[in-house]
Amino acid sequence: MRDVKAPGLRVRVTAGAAKSYVFEAKLNRQTIRRTIGDVRAWSIEAARNEANRLRVTLDGGIDPRELERNRLATKAAAKAAATAQAVTVGDVWPRYLIEGKPKRKEAFKPRYRADLEAMAVPGGEKKKRGEGNTRPGSLFPLLVLPLSQVNEDTLKSWFDREALTGKHQAARALMMFRGFMRWCSAKPEYRAMIDRDAGKAAAIVEALPSNTRRTDALEAAQVPGWWAGVEQLNNRTASVYLCALLLTGARREEIAALKWADVDFQWRKLTIAVKVEATRVIPLTPYLAQQLATLPRINEFVFASTGKAGRIADTRASHAKALQSAVIDSLTIHGLRRSFSLLGESAGAPAGAIAQVMGHKPSATAEGYRPRSVDALRPYLALIEAHILQQAGVTFDAKAAPGALCVVAA
Repeated sequence: MRDVKAPGLRVRVTAGAAKSYVFEAKLNRQTIRRTIGDVRAWSIEAARNEANRLRVTLDGGIDPRELERNRLATKAAAKAAATAQAVTVGDVWPRYLIEGKPKRKEAFKPRYRADLEAMAVPGGEKKKRGEGNTRPGSLFPLLVLPLSQVNEDTLKSWFDREALTGKHQAARALMMFRGFMRWCSAKPEYRAMIDRDAGKAAAIVEALPSNTRRTDALEAAQVPGWWAGVEQLNNRTASVYLCALLLTGARREEIAALKWADVDFQWRKLTIAVKVEATRVIPLTPYLAQQLATLPRINEFVFASTGKAGRIADTRASHAKALQSAVIDSLTIHGLRRSFSLLGESAGAPAGAIAQVMGHKPSATAEGYRPRSVDALRPYLALIEAHILQQAGVTFDAKAAPGALCVVAA
């Protein structure tokens, strides 16, 4: 049914007797049809006004359907922008902790994952040591920011504030957050919200502290004093732990997480957890075997502790006492790992064998690197242990009962 007053206005009646106002006309020889609305909702005058408006639009050469599509697209864009404003770093951070991973790795190492969590804690809890409350983690101020507002300016402002309490800690937090931004940029749902390169802006990079690679290690002449200082520690577990680091070249977390199930006294092997679901097996040398056998079996961990983790966590205080006793100015825990490598070279062990024991990636430059079996590694690690003990002035009977040790002055 056509209206006589408004050209193009129709009333369409369906087979189910539903009636609606419809506008129909031609544009460039193409029929344009637009539904105005139900006759029960629209008065005839309102329908005529809408039909006349659509007619004016057509006379201007504009397709009203295209106008509607543009309107809907604008509305969708506005909704997406509002959604982007609502998504904060804190909303996405828990998912990153679960799904995130470093380059060419299957998952975060447990220690790094723990550091990520510690960087984002709100603080305000009573300190376990000393008085007062804990400070918020370095990344905590960023959690409230919408992803879309993480840019060069906000990161520079955040970094400058954090650097006031410690530049190196702020720099490490920035590196962690860069990893988060890379991960977000790889996710389709977050890619448009994040500026991946914001953390690499010149204003931020220029403020970073110089990254000097540590090279600290024990010199041969320092080994006797260091060993004597470690042996004199009141904490026997910490003493054996520090010796084990020097005798194996393992990372501190690898040895700290060692369990009795990983120690094979019969076949003299140690199974070391390298990372998530990955291990390496190295020989258990005679002296270290005797040392481990003297430790009490409190729980599943070799280097057990009464703390929450159930194992040794931080031996820096004990190590500092040993260094003070030995009159050694500075040596990090990781420096013991470098010391093993250098002492192994001076003992005459092949570079490839040293690298394999330490868990380094295979290197073609290391004697045409080829993996050795545990038994093939055994004489080399025994050679390194004997050399370190000789430098320390320690003699022992490999056949004696555990604990039958003798320290001789150098």
